[in-house]
Amino acid sequence: MRSLLSRSALLALPARTPYAPAAAAAAPTPTRMALPPAPLRLPSLLDVPHPVTPQYVLHSAALTLSALPPRMAARIRALESLPYIVGVNPFISRLYGIYKDSLDALVREQPVRSLDENEGFVRRLQGLVESHANDIPIMAKGFQECKRYMTPTAVSAFLDSAIRSRIGTRLIGEQHIALSRSLAHHTPGQAGVVQRNCSPKEMIRHCAGFVHELCESTLGVAPGLVVDGMDDATFAYIPTHLEYILTELLKNSYRATAEHWLANASRVPASVLPPSPPPVTVTLSRTRDFLSLRIRDRGGGISPAHLGSIFSYAFTTAAGDEADGGPYALQHVGGQAALDAGPPASASAPAASASTPAAVFSDISSTVIRSGLGTIAGLGYGLPLARLYATYFGGNLELVSLYGHGTDVFVKLRSLERGADVEL
Repeated sequence: MRSLLSRSALLALPARTPYAPAAAAAAPTPTRMALPPAPLRLPSLLDVPHPVTPQYVLHSAALTLSALPPRMAARIRALESLPYIVGVNPFISRLYGIYKDSLDALVREQPVRSLDENEGFVRRLQGLVESHANDIPIMAKGFQECKRYMTPTAVSAFLDSAIRSRIGTRLIGEQHIALSRSLAHHTPGQAGVVQRNCSPKEMIRHCAGFVHELCESTLGVAPGLVVDGMDDATFAYIPTHLEYILTELLKNSYRATAEHWLANASRVPASVLPPSPPPVTVTLSRTRDFLSLRIRDRGGGISPAHLGSIFSYAFTTAAGDEADGGPYALQHVGGQAALDAGPPASASAPAASASTPAAVFSDISSTVIRSGLGTIAGLGYGLPLARLYATYFGGNLELVSLYGHGTDVFVKLRSLERGADVEL
């Protein structure tokens, strides 16, 4: 039985290690370079029958096996295109090896012709998905160590492309896993990883409960939460994507509000100071195609000195400036998150202490994400990733600061059943 894709076209990859010869590490394979990923649009992935049928699961398996290998090969080509001194960095080299191993495993897969064969394929696919859980922190650490060899603009462009590609690739794999599991455990309103009646209000309260507890335990106080507007609205979306976006934004708002209130408490008479921090207010609005929300806090806003960099990928520590930068300065704190299992980090980059409130707040990202981001805490990727996830399906994320008073964050998310014709 022949494999779905030619091994000669996709497997002839150069070895890339920290000590690989330049020619072996950098030379691409012309045949593989000529195989760009075939276009795959979101509606074809989400057009799921209710309930899911065995025939559709086998169709999904074929779609997955045809879509993933070229996308893995494209990411390998992108890594090969990096400057040699960047490509042989131990972290970038490790990431290259993960992608190469995944491509090798995928092209060895045979066509799935029965549900029994699909069970084995799903187990192996789940293993591949888990092997890529820490791609982003590995990549972040590699670029952090190689910042002198590429311009910030070039790094940002590479990371944007790599992370957007990764969102689509994981969506393809996780969608098939979810569809296969739904045969045995059907959930009404679920289309694979997409929840057709996702409730933003419920997700906001879920995320806020976690953030509130953490804020109170680390800073001693925490603001309340008000959800208003069209709070009964629902829309079709991927819950784990929404969970990450909301938690990242609420984390910043809660910490800013609590710290601003505590700072005022040290300078304002108790008779003037409100008895508790002002609440964080989330306002919801729903149109035919979009769910919009505004997160408003009274946390003092963002210093103009930091406003221009809050959506930038960070590669240097700003621990010395964090007190002035407020919670958004956390976007620029270097760390060792999720890298314990990988190659040792340089001695000049010690792990952030988990004993400080700032470090604990930073760690929140590692506990909430189940959508494959890995542990990104302390790597400066929180807000940039939140915006990438918001914009991936045609939405938007904007931040407006009234320095000295507070911050408004506006998020617009497209319903995935309404015109989200995105190429994955």
